[in-house]
Amino acid sequence: MSNIRSFLLFIIILFHFNAIGQIDSLIQKDKKPPKSFLKQSIVPLSLITTGLIINYSNGSFGKENIQKKIQESFPDFHSSADEYLLFVPTIMMYSADLLKIESKNDVFTQTKYLAIAGIANNIITIGIKNLTKEQRPNDWEHYSFPSGHTSNAFVMATVLHHEFVDSSPWLAYSGYLFATATGVLRVLNNYHWVSDVLVGAGIGIIVTDLVYRFEPLKNWNPFKNKKTKVIMSPTFLENKFGLYANIQF
Repeated sequence: MSNIRSFLLFIIILFHFNAIGQIDSLIQKDKKPPKSFLKQSIVPLSLITTGLIINYSNGSFGKENIQKKIQESFPDFHSSADEYLLFVPTIMMYSADLLKIESKNDVFTQTKYLAIAGIANNIITIGIKNLTKEQRPNDWEHYSFPSGHTSNAFVMATVLHHEFVDSSPWLAYSGYLFATATGVLRVLNNYHWVSDVLVGAGIGIIVTDLVYRFEPLKNWNPFKNKKTKVIMSPTFLENKFGLYANIQF
């Protein structure tokens, strides 16, 4: 039991290492030049590397042995919260917009980058799933590696981070708590191996960081400098999350 608790703590520390390191830099008053992308990618690349090692290892550090110990420690565990928690960072972002909390970009640009990162992330994740066709630990189906729920959760959390890290750091980093919880629950529910969620988290972070670094379609905003009012808010109907948009010309 102590070994598995230590391992889960290790996973949580890995997920939050990026946030902790950047919070420390925010405490300093003098702004430093932006980090190179390689330095910025240390944490997601570490997550991906660790996940790959676990995925293709045998013995005590292999995914089967780790999963067995987790399931023995949490028998009959089941929760559907992982189906909803991944959307919380996006709900928080649009709620912050409604509350007029200062963000890096306007609502349209936030949504644009969220969509671009989400599409790119899913292309990569689904592509790897179809390439590897790994069996899920519950033997329900193939396409386990990497975890799509986790990668999408970290896309949303990283968009929230980029938008509010300068104006509201605690809001910016809080999204990673929900993304981490999503990944942990995917393992506890026996839907994914630990390696699946580690690699999924790394992909979600690095893809979103790339979108914010290169800012594709940066100048495309049909609502800019026009007397157009756009109201966006999250919705929840029939156990499904969505996005409500009201455009007034």
